[in-house]
Amino acid sequence: MEVFLDEENLQNLEVFEALLNKDKNQIINEALKFYFMEEAQKIEEKNNSQTNLSFNEFWDDVEL
Repeated sequence: MEVFLDEENLQNLEVFEALLNKDKNQIINEALKFYFMEEAQKIEEKNNSQTNLSFNEFWDDVEL
């Protein structure tokens, strides 16, 4: 697998490697975990917001 980082990300990676006393792999893995959690949350929120009606508004006219 080849991964290419732009110059800004590469520089930031080197700076934070020294500041945090972590190796590049650890920083990248932590950043990806955070990214995937954020994206999964966005997807879940999007899937849960298929309607803009509240629970009561949605079921108001339904008779069982």
